[in-house]
Amino acid sequence: QVQLVESGGGLVQSGGSLRLSCAASGSTSSTRAMGWYRQAPGKQRELVATIITSSSTTNYADFVKGRFTISRDNAKNTVYLQMNSLKPEDTAVYYCYAVRGLSTHWGQGTQVTVSS
Repeated sequence: QVQLVESGGGLVQSGGSLRLSCAASGSTSSTRAMGWYRQAPGKQRELVATIITSSSTTNYADFVKGRFTISRDNAKNTVYLQMNSLKPEDTAVYYCYAVRGLSTHWGQGTQVTVSS
């Protein structure tokens, strides 16, 4: 099992920045990828960003390209999501995920609210 704990969410004004953290513990070896999804009220969960563990290759949803940056600290087993130029439409619960083998593990989510 992989346990994921997110932190760093909060309330910020439009144009502001936040950095989310996701600390992984447990059976973190052989984790193939980690990243972030988000879910706004009344909407489906959508992929925000992914980082491939072995190569550090990153992928982003079009709606965050140029504004968000995903990174990983292997020594701390932690993934970060730096979010700049935030918009009200970025308001959502952000969930960290990790893919290990055939299983996907999820964090509990952290709320990000962007006021206009």
